[in-house]
Amino acid sequence: MSRAITLHEVSKYYPKQPTPAVDRFSLEIAPGEFLVLLGPSGCGKSTVLRMIAGLEDITTGELLLDGEYGNDLAPGDRKMAMVFQNFALYPSMTSRENIGFPLRFEMPGTEPGPRVDETARILGIEEILDRYPGQLSGGERQRVAMGRAISRHPSVFLMDEPLSNLDAKLRAHLRAEIARLTRGMGVTTVYVTHDQAEAMSLGDRVAVMRSGVLQQIGTPRDVYHLPENVFVAAFVGTPRINLLQATVIAPLSGGMWIDFGRQRLGLPEPLGYDHQMLRIQQGRTIIVGLRSEAVRIARASQAHPGEVAISGIVEHVEYLGHESLVHLNTGSRPAIVPELEAPRPAPAKPGPRRNGTGSGGLGKLAQKAARRLQATVTDREGGSHGAHSAHGGPPKPPQTPSAVMDRPAAAPETDTGDLVVRTGPDIRVRRGDHVPLLVDLAHLYVFDSNGHRICPLPREQPHLE
Repeated sequence: MSRAITLHEVSKYYPKQPTPAVDRFSLEIAPGEFLVLLGPSGCGKSTVLRMIAGLEDITTGELLLDGEYGNDLAPGDRKMAMVFQNFALYPSMTSRENIGFPLRFEMPGTEPGPRVDETARILGIEEILDRYPGQLSGGERQRVAMGRAISRHPSVFLMDEPLSNLDAKLRAHLRAEIARLTRGMGVTTVYVTHDQAEAMSLGDRVAVMRSGVLQQIGTPRDVYHLPENVFVAAFVGTPRINLLQATVIAPLSGGMWIDFGRQRLGLPEPLGYDHQMLRIQQGRTIIVGLRSEAVRIARASQAHPGEVAISGIVEHVEYLGHESLVHLNTGSRPAIVPELEAPRPAPAKPGPRRNGTGSGGLGKLAQKAARRLQATVTDREGGSHGAHSAHGGPPKPPQTPSAVMDRPAAAPETDTGDLVVRTGPDIRVRRGDHVPLLVDLAHLYVFDSNGHRICPLPREQPHLE
């Protein structure tokens, strides 16, 4: 029978460490639920799992199992089974003996054979029961490790990155098996991983952690489409979300633009409720998030309702067979998310390079493309959308919702690009090409300078007519 698990304000401190490994972690797991703890290495997710299992003492807070206080319950009395990353099989025992080993203590005096055979049938490993771990592949060893957990008929499965040592193809196969087994058995499962693809495909809910603190918990769909902060947005999704620094320009005369530095994204009027709330960010630094599927390569004349145009220079194309990832430079400044990437190094001083450019510049092809971009910004839609007023104010409001408010572009400062766009495999562009882009405002995320999401607003917010 599956169990309910409740963690209330749980913290874990280790000696000689000034900060907690887990800090005031609260979570409720329903009976039979498959919950995934997701986060980067060292964020405390395995520590949470070990506290649930009783392998780590809880410093402060409460663990409730089916509503009963469980902090002091011995690991063997919690009726939980754990699957580890490194298989943890006894090398001198056959698969049959490894699977039946825990039954010696839980069912003394009872023949474990029938339970072992039943488990082997569930996992499809009947043919390897008499082999030793050294004679098995990685996938077979992990199946045996899972069999040892299943044979106990536990109330809770605890899985600590069980697939991280396997190759990609085998991981995908075993991922499907784990989902089938746990749901078929109806056992509460807590699964730890740093692989967001595993989390999204397995979990009924996903709990994202960072530095010992719970950042967000929700269904995979909600975590992906409504990230609570910029860390969750950046950690969940492949390729990673595009994060760009920007400011909001909202003059009293009307209209609103998101200024990326060298280009401006004009928001169509009348403004939706989410976009109206951006007025309070006037003049402040914000972070704009765009998923790779929220931008497409197309001209402004091909825009759908709710799309607005910008443009960029192709830096690199990743051809993946079923799709391509196009890396573009729009002249924007990428936002850095701590714990996911190191700060960008300061640009090196210009110097000789084999291709004839300085270390801080672009090749001749990209420089020419930048000049073409600068020359064509005002020509693309009749010459008016990129022009500033004579008094230096924001440009006049666009005539159509799909119009773009561009600034004249200059040569990008890095060779890496700042925007990744997912396209079909038939889109053919090359490095140095200037391409028009359409941004779907329905998939535009805005975060404040502290990383908290301010657009879109929470679902309970009413929308203005």
